[in-house]
Amino acid sequence: MKKKDPSKTESKAPKVHPDLADFELNIDSFGQITSNLDRDKINAFLDKEMPDDKKIRLKDDESK
Repeated sequence: MKKKDPSKTESKAPKVHPDLADFELNIDSFGQITSNLDRDKINAFLDKEMPDDKKIRLKDDESK
């Protein structure tokens, strides 16, 4: 049987955006999501970094 290479089993930290370097997200035993960043900061980051969703934009245009 082949032995595992110890260098491959080491867990590497994932690459993250510098704005989210200290972001942690946990789910407790009751299913509640807790994080160390404020929701407003997370939403501001997502608004800045994520492209607009075409479906939502088209839906908004139709309602006007």
